[in-house]
Amino acid sequence: MKIIIAAGTGFLGKNLKNYFTGKGHQVYVLTRNQKHKNEIYWDAKTLGEWKRILENADVIINLAGKSVDCRYTDKNKKEIYSSRIESTKVLQQAVNECISKPKVWLNASSATIYIHSETHLNTEENGVIGDDFSMNICRSWESEFFKVKTENVRKVALRTSIVLGNYGGAFPKLKMLTKLGLGGKQGRGDQNVSWVHIDDFCKAVEFILEHENLSGPINITAPEPLSNEEFMMKLRKAMKVPFGLNAPVWQLEIASVFLKTQTELLLKSRNVYPEKLILNGFEFKYPQVEKAFENLIY
Repeated sequence: MKIIIAAGTGFLGKNLKNYFTGKGHQVYVLTRNQKHKNEIYWDAKTLGEWKRILENADVIINLAGKSVDCRYTDKNKKEIYSSRIESTKVLQQAVNECISKPKVWLNASSATIYIHSETHLNTEENGVIGDDFSMNICRSWESEFFKVKTENVRKVALRTSIVLGNYGGAFPKLKMLTKLGLGGKQGRGDQNVSWVHIDDFCKAVEFILEHENLSGPINITAPEPLSNEEFMMKLRKAMKVPFGLNAPVWQLEIASVFLKTQTELLLKSRNVYPEKLILNGFEFKYPQVEKAFENLIY
């Protein structure tokens, strides 16, 4: 297949590129920092020469969007919003102009689209979408993506949870905190953590490409969410760290200012289930977090 990954130089993009290249597919990356062969410059908001690479492509995977791991200042909020909407909009323009259009378009979204939920398990069918900054970003993002129905282009929004891997994302930070003896529960510790191993993320993307009946929003998350307290306890056990100091909310609020992040990333309860994947026969390599930790900690 000819696969285009827009904004493919981050943690998820690099892993997808390696995964699909390893299977013999031709992968091209659209990036604002062109460095390597098969990386093509775009600014993620205006049409340019880059649009030619979409011609005769089988797949577009759009991962563009400013990281939410920052303080929610007005400036950052505006960038988080515009980077997602503008990149989706300009890709739609480019697809419209293709003579031979891509067959499948996967657009990043987030499991954060669902409300803070400690008891209700959010599937694609019965998930509750709320009304705050993060949820509205996801809602607007998906709305922009699904607004235009393009004939013969199958569209999927990837509602991805926290992705666990060693070379990017949240996991290296969590390991560092645990190593320093700070790997206790965060806040009350009863908020749910929905997570997925990076290998299962890549496998799920491949599964979606292979199953033509799959479209619309799809939850990319392991089938067994667990509480923050359990998650951290199992991480300490896997790392053979005997204790971890708990971090009450007030401490996290102070720390988040210095770390230039938001406490929401740790305290929101994400209780999400991958119903579409499971019903269609997808098998997770790492369905339980213990197995994921066992693989990632060595």
